[in-house]
Amino acid sequence: MSTKSFMDTSERVKRQHKSWPEALKREIVAAASAPGASVSAVAQQYGVNTNMVFTWRKRYRETSAASALPSMVPVVVTPDRKDPPPSAAPPLDGIEIELRHGTRIRVGSGVKAATLRAVLDALERR
Repeated sequence: MSTKSFMDTSERVKRQHKSWPEALKREIVAAASAPGASVSAVAQQYGVNTNMVFTWRKRYRETSAASALPSMVPVVVTPDRKDPPPSAAPPLDGIEIELRHGTRIRVGSGVKAATLRAVLDALERR
């Protein structure tokens, strides 16, 4: 069924756009962004189109994220630390062997016994 017979199309009603104050837009966005809030329910409560609330929410999220980034960061320069002098003997993770000739061998904990025996035999023959 056509609606032309019911509707008067001779005079067109000019749409008027409402101008929402900035503070009210932010209030609506805050209400719609609250945990558990329904955007459509908030839009209906304020008499705003739901799509408009989504548009405002996106706009304010982008501008607030950009303004949250610091443009300059304070920096504090401190003098270099002096490292402690190296100790006379570095800590060992294994054993140190001193042979009769005064030769010292440092053996790490991962050395196999057969390898160590071969090195000691070779040094003793010198």
